[in-house]
Amino acid sequence: MENEKKKINMLEVNNIEVVYNDIVQVLRGVSLDVPEGGIVSLLGTNGAGKTTTLRAISGLLKPENGFIREGYIKFQDNDITNVLGTEVVKLGAVMVPEGRRVFKHLTVDENIRVGSITRKDGSQSIKQDHGLMYKHFPRLRNVTHRMAGYCSGGEQQMIAIARALMASPDMLMLDEPSLGLAPLLVKEIFENIQKINKEMDTTILVVEQNAKIALEISDYAYIMESGKVVLEGPSKELQNNPDVKEFYMGITQGGGRKSFKEVKSYKRRKRWM
Repeated sequence: MENEKKKINMLEVNNIEVVYNDIVQVLRGVSLDVPEGGIVSLLGTNGAGKTTTLRAISGLLKPENGFIREGYIKFQDNDITNVLGTEVVKLGAVMVPEGRRVFKHLTVDENIRVGSITRKDGSQSIKQDHGLMYKHFPRLRNVTHRMAGYCSGGEQQMIAIARALMASPDMLMLDEPSLGLAPLLVKEIFENIQKINKEMDTTILVVEQNAKIALEISDYAYIMESGKVVLEGPSKELQNNPDVKEFYMGITQGGGRKSFKEVKSYKRRKRWM
């Protein structure tokens, strides 16, 4: 943990509370740090508050009548608490939303190029990054001129990530990149995430329900439940935590695997509760 502390935090989320419609409280004192150059995963079951945390960071709460009532968020020393999403993107933090949202009536290549619209660093740099996208996602070379709406789910996820990368972000945020994808494609997507982190020097914050693969590729992880962070630590340590194995990977002490229904009905209290 000493090495973690020595790193400069690109993102600091400090004790935030998020409410919707001035009534419904979704996040309750959430704090997390994302060190520069690292991969941090945010884990938890459906409804834990992971996506709301990403929306709070990305400036996407306002369109849904959400608001950070307490606490603050800083990105590269800029206070982005309740700042609109367009400003957050300009500062260098870009989010890939859940659900593979592509422009269905544009081609794959047009979708990718759209991501560079906010850039002001010249056509040469943009052209270089454009070529790099096809290096990172070689599958897309074969469907360059296909309408994105006719691409497979895996291809659409790659398009969405490539489009976000074309904005040349310092930090890339991914919301459930594995959702609805076959295991082989999930493996490929997460291998790409690791390469992007190393080869493009892009800091990554990934929200996932698939704890196993997220812990494999991340340096540090936070686990959320009911709008709060209930456990955090280096990913390697959490991989060996018996509660994490049981409640988030479905692995029992006997080496077997529990169904989600069995895990939900299991009566033993988690040690962090």
